[in-house]
Amino acid sequence: MSEKVAHAPVYYALAQAHFSPVAAMNRYVEEIQDSLRREGYPRFEPQQITQLVVPTTGPAQLAEPQIAHTIAWLIMRADRAAGFILTPSAITYHTTHYTTHKEFIPELIRDLMAVHKTVALDHVSRLGLRYLDALLPKAGERVEQYLADGLRGIEFGSQSRHALTESVFGTTVQPLAPEGTLVVRVYRMHARLGFPPDMLPRGLVLNARFDTPEARAHAVIDTDHYVEGQMPIDEDKLGKQLRALHATIKTAFLATITDHARKAWA
Repeated sequence: MSEKVAHAPVYYALAQAHFSPVAAMNRYVEEIQDSLRREGYPRFEPQQITQLVVPTTGPAQLAEPQIAHTIAWLIMRADRAAGFILTPSAITYHTTHYTTHKEFIPELIRDLMAVHKTVALDHVSRLGLRYLDALLPKAGERVEQYLADGLRGIEFGSQSRHALTESVFGTTVQPLAPEGTLVVRVYRMHARLGFPPDMLPRGLVLNARFDTPEARAHAVIDTDHYVEGQMPIDEDKLGKQLRALHATIKTAFLATITDHARKAWA
C-alpha cells in the first residue's frame, strides 16, 4: 500500500512525548500558545482532566484507586481538525484528518521544540505513536473480508455484539531506544464508530467521512507503538525515532488486513 491512499482508513492519530513534570508549566503556557498560534493553531482551551490512579504498593497491600485531577491546555486549529494537548508532563499532537506521516510527525517535533525552548526540558522519557483505523464495509460486504486470518473472531450462527483481540510485541527501533513496545488491538462490534475510553479526541471534530449516524457492523484497528528511556532533546534523532516507530506500525497494520481491504482503500 502506498503512503497516501485515496480512502485511507485512519480516523484518529496521535503522537506523544512525555518528559519530567514541569510543576510551573502554567507560567509558560501563554508563551507556548502564542508560538503555536503563529503557526496556525489559534484556538486555546484550558481543560481539567480527571484520572483514576492505582498507587504502586507492595504485594501484601491492597491498592485503593485514587481520583486525580490535572490541567491540560488544548491548542487547536480553527477548524478543530488537529491540535495539541499540553500537560505539565507531556505534549501530544493529534488529528482527526490524517494525511501522511511525513506531515504528521513533524508537527509533534515542532511543538516539543517550542516547549523545550520555553521551559528547557532535560530529556524525553517516552515517545510514541498511536493510530485508529476504521474498517467500514460497503453495502453487501462483511467485516471479515477486511481482516486477516486469525482476527475474524468466533462464528457459530449468532450475531456478534463485540469482540476484541490484543497482541503485544517487543520491537527493535533505533536510534534512541534499544527496543520498543507494539500493541495491536482489533475491535469488532455492531455500533456507531467510536473511540477507546483512553483515546478521546479532546476538542477535535470527526472527519465527516467517518461519521456513522447509525449502528453498523465494523472493526477498528488500534495500533500503539512506543519507546521508553532517557532520550535527549535532539530534533533530528527524535524525528528519526518517530519514523522508525511508524515504519513498524505500517508493517503490523498490513499484516492485519487483506488484499480486499487494500483494493477498497486504493
